[in-house]
Amino acid sequence: MTKLELIAQVAKETGISQVDSKKALESILAHITKTLKKDGRMAFFGLGVFEVVKRKKRQGRNPRTNEPVVIKAHKAVKFKSAKALKDAIN
Repeated sequence: MTKLELIAQVAKETGISQVDSKKALESILAHITKTLKKDGRMAFFGLGVFEVVKRKKRQGRNPRTNEPVVIKAHKAVKFKSAKALKDAIN
């Protein structure tokens, strides 16, 4: 499902316009981003937990040329799904 499909589905199920649905979704995503930047963790009951993790600098390989490449240290977002979500899809 794409972002546009999600916006259309939310608009259809809630009876609000697609414009309002888009604003709501973008607001939620902005707040998730802001919270992860500030606190490093955000939990949704029944869905899971988003958490910022630090990745160390490491050696990698360019798949085209097979040459060694240094991958810089960076932050990444990890998602751990809740038991309720796992149970729902299985």
